[in-house]
Amino acid sequence: MAVGLAVHWSGDVLPDIARDVIGDALYAAMVTWWIGAAAPAVAVSHRAALALACCFGIELSQLYHAPVLDALRSTSAGHLVLGSGFDRRDLAAYTAGVVGAVLVERALARRSLPRADGVPTS
Repeated sequence: MAVGLAVHWSGDVLPDIARDVIGDALYAAMVTWWIGAAAPAVAVSHRAALALACCFGIELSQLYHAPVLDALRSTSAGHLVLGSGFDRRDLAAYTAGVVGAVLVERALARRSLPRADGVPTS
C-alpha cells in the first residue's frame, strides 16, 4: 500500500500514464493478496482467476453510469475502489499485477520450503 501511495503522489517524477498503469497493477496485486489472505487453502491459480475477475468486473462496471454509482465514484474512497472511467489499458495492467503477485507468492513459498534433507532454504 505504501508503494501504491508513493506512485500515486509521484506526479513530479513519473508521467501520468506510468502512474496510472503502475497503480492499476499494484491494485490488482493487492486484490490478489487479499483474496489469498481470506482463502489461503484455495489454489493460487484459482485465487488469481478470482482476483482478475474482480478487477475486470470493476473496470467493466465503469461502462455503466447509474446516478448512485457515479455519486459513489465521486468520493475519494469510491474513486480508489471503483475507478471513474473505463480504459482498456487497465485490463492489461490488472493482468500484469495479478501475474506479478502470483510470481512473488510462488517465489516466497519456494524459499520457505524445506530442502530434500529437511533443512529450510532460507
